Amino acid sequence: METRAIISLYENVIIQIATPYSTGTGFYLKNFDLIITNEHVVRGNKNAVVAGKKFEKQIVPVLYADTKYDLAFLKPPVGHQMPEVMINAEVNQDEGDKVIAIGHPFDLKYTVTQGIISSMLHKEDDINYIQHDAALNPGNSGGPLVDTEGKVIGINTFIIQNGNSIGFSLPSSYLISCIEAFKKGNGQRGVRCPSCKHISFEKEGSASKHCAVCGASISMLSLIEDYEPYGISSTVEEMISKLGYPVALTRKGPNNWSLKKGSATINISYYEKTGLLVGDVYLSTLPENNIDKLYHFLLRQNYQLEGMSFSIKEQDIILSLLIFDQYLNADTLYRLFSNLLTTADKYDNVLVDIYGAKWKPENP
Repeated sequence: METRAIISLYENVIIQIATPYSTGTGFYLKNFDLIITNEHVVRGNKNAVVAGKKFEKQIVPVLYADTKYDLAFLKPPVGHQMPEVMINAEVNQDEGDKVIAIGHPFDLKYTVTQGIISSMLHKEDDINYIQHDAALNPGNSGGPLVDTEGKVIGINTFIIQNGNSIGFSLPSSYLISCIEAFKKGNGQRGVRCPSCKHISFEKEGSASKHCAVCGASISMLSLIEDYEPYGISSTVEEMISKLGYPVALTRKGPNNWSLKKGSATINISYYEKTGLLVGDVYLSTLPENNIDKLYHFLLRQNYQLEGMSFSIKEQDIILSLLIFDQYLNADTLYRLFSNLLTTADKYDNVLVDIYGAKWKPENP
């Protein structure tokens, strides 16, 4: 199967996953009607925000958590039309075989990297992993490792960087075994005990904090408390709610949120170390011609805008709002970000229609 065809197929089943604590990648398996990802991507959460090419962003429940194999299963989103991808259950690859690692975390581009298998026998905690050199980043956790036939042979799990990037993927044979064990619960949420490997299911709404077989402490999904923001994050989320957005759907990782109005998307980030709250809107990309006129326009606008400024990063034109946390309260934030949303939605049209800038791919 050609690499281009593999890219085209998997971009329709790759899932962006976010919780208030982390972000990562997942992928949909139609045969089992499950979203697959790493357990550490959704750890401490009973629900997660998911987004993909074939459906609107929404919140779905975590169905299965497994710290032993670092696997988690999520319920598929409502109204999706994701296609089928196949699993290579035998994982009969050898050292030197080509592999493709795929990922698409929030705020990063859909990535497809190629490499070769360096070992099929790397062992950690009695689990064999596929060791390969296809470039990974932490946001690719939970994404698929694919062979040259376009079949899933592993789940990207962790990276070691010692000058060279070495990726490790859990072989698909473990995944299939875990899915079969989970299916025995007939749709009930389940958690694998890290001590004895027994899977406890939440029967009839009851859930224990201890494994029924060995008595070890386990975190049943229904018993996980809902996330409660505090400090600046609480103030930001109060502002987001006041603007009329469903707060849970705007979260995309620790101290990060995303708001959309018209063709403009605002990424909000709070940096605790510096006390800086930033709202960035990637409006469009630079035109191929007459860039000097666009530069002059942006510089003139920077003298007129209240608390906002234009900047250029590589080919992107960005409108930004910066404010330090000692000046923050919900009313001030509401006024500033309401103005940023309105201003951004106006300027992207001006940049494209008058100055020849180009829409970013994610914007209409």
